[in-house]
Amino acid sequence: MLTLPMLAQDAPDAPDAGEAQFLTNVRQLIIDGKRSGEGYFSPDGQYMVFQSEREPENPFFQIYMLDFESGETWRVSPGTGKTTCAFIRPGKNEVLFGSTHMDPDAVAKQKAEIEMRESGKQRRYSWDYDEHMDIFVSDMKGGNIRQLTKARGYDAEASYSPDGKKIVFSSMRSAFENKKMSAEDQKRMEIDPAYFGEIYIMDADGSNQKRLTNTPGYDGGPFFSPDGQRIIWRRFDDEGMIADVYTMKIDGSDLQKLTSFESMSWAPYFHPTGEYVIFTTNKLGFANFELYIVDAAGKKQPVRVSFTDGFDGLPVFTPDGQNLVWTAARTADGKSQLFMGKWNHEAALAALKAAPERMEKTAGNFSGEMKKFALDHVKRVDESGMAKDTPVDFAVSPTSFSPEISEADLKGLVGYLAADQLEGRMTGSSGSKKAAEFSAAYFKGLGLQPAGENGTFFQEFPFTSGVKALPAENSLKVTAGAKSTDFALNSDFRPLGFTANDAAEGDVVFAGYGLRIPGEPGKGYDSYAGLDVKDKIVLVLRYTPEDVSMERRQELNRYAGLRYKALLARENGAKGLLVVTGPNSPNAGELVPLSFDQSLGNSGLPVASINLDVAN
Repeated sequence: MLTLPMLAQDAPDAPDAGEAQFLTNVRQLIIDGKRSGEGYFSPDGQYMVFQSEREPENPFFQIYMLDFESGETWRVSPGTGKTTCAFIRPGKNEVLFGSTHMDPDAVAKQKAEIEMRESGKQRRYSWDYDEHMDIFVSDMKGGNIRQLTKARGYDAEASYSPDGKKIVFSSMRSAFENKKMSAEDQKRMEIDPAYFGEIYIMDADGSNQKRLTNTPGYDGGPFFSPDGQRIIWRRFDDEGMIADVYTMKIDGSDLQKLTSFESMSWAPYFHPTGEYVIFTTNKLGFANFELYIVDAAGKKQPVRVSFTDGFDGLPVFTPDGQNLVWTAARTADGKSQLFMGKWNHEAALAALKAAPERMEKTAGNFSGEMKKFALDHVKRVDESGMAKDTPVDFAVSPTSFSPEISEADLKGLVGYLAADQLEGRMTGSSGSKKAAEFSAAYFKGLGLQPAGENGTFFQEFPFTSGVKALPAENSLKVTAGAKSTDFALNSDFRPLGFTANDAAEGDVVFAGYGLRIPGEPGKGYDSYAGLDVKDKIVLVLRYTPEDVSMERRQELNRYAGLRYKALLARENGAKGLLVVTGPNSPNAGELVPLSFDQSLGNSGLPVASINLDVAN
């Protein structure tokens, strides 16, 4: 018998010419191998080093060299273990790369991966921060291999300075060096080791290793600027979801942020002139990575370069700046390979010149009287707690603005209302109160007369701002034969925010991940195929299957929302839905947090999250 009442309680781009504007004669550069990526050039442009999966006894990436004059390709890395992120040393017949070939279990890991793939399974894609990954250097043919880093933890993503004397790289060694790691960081280390990634610099022979960054979140993918004076890289926030492009001097000073898309912006690379940077971002959709360019100072809004759905990323210019090579899933089988296209440098400069200024979401975007007004207001509301009788310290004069609708005025007003301090302005939140106070003070400054309650600009109204589960109204009982077990709210089970306030009783039927994806055989997916769940309680796993490719996982994620899973259960005749977080998923066995569903509509059937003990 599942009873789940839920009672709501009041709680305190402008169009452009498209891809052809920047890229022409686009073609697939690498054909051989299951996939390839990360191509980087020798200073004279004759050679390109890249990674590819093509060894019959090793399913992981290895490093290869392509000679553009002869067309010959050969392997540089040892052939065992995992390798990544190669770079050719300027002025020397050498190439560096990250590798795990010295891991005693490297060959065993290869065999295990091959056996898993041959079984028909595919591992969920995520970058492997193998603690045995170190940086090595060899000659161009793969001989005379020397180890440059030996610290425990992932060392990779390295590149040379233009003079070949320095190497910048990413390392997670600090997590292993910290002997007094907090319990929170220990748990984070198990779930997201990349959180501890930082930028380091060293001499080309591996000496004088020095840490440059010390910020929560993954810092990685660093490269030198063409003049060797700055380093560019991408920094993830501490949640690992949002990344932005930064530059700094090679001593770690003078930090500058170039992007602010509030999405994943990464893989930055300078044009050889140093005038702008090309990078990858998924600002247009979680699974759609596109190429963008931004000026080297980050003063202008980034400009979109690629216009093809799917993955376009890891872009690199040829040394003469006339061509671009990047990794793309534009192949017939959807596997990523290296592509090349002719680059229009003049069009890039013109597009950046015409781009509007980039604005961070902060009150600091104001100018003149509006800036003083906004900053005074932010300071006042942060200190006063938004009392409605707070006097206005600075009145805005109607002459502060031009009679016309101007870009400056709009940027000032919108910039403040969309500022981080207002936290999205959700109804009833402190951010919405700040916005209301700001607007009222602004109206007063313009000389408008209030028409709200008690001679103010405000009118109060009731609304539902949140939900909570009432212990007396929620119960879960499981009966097996003559034995019945009652489970506890918030430890064993918890209703979801969109549940129906109703009761349900019936047999439990397991329906996998509870997904239904349209498509032809091999593409579609239906957890309910062959199942009779009419008038039953359906049990499903949270998220999506773990043993699928990155591309497949991105497809499934579109249909993995819990509200959609509840809809499918209802459409198939189920009386209720139970959700469990599987043992191989993030937050394994944990209950889904009770959160407010902004739609205010319920799912039409009782829905609850249960832990693994209840599920078993």
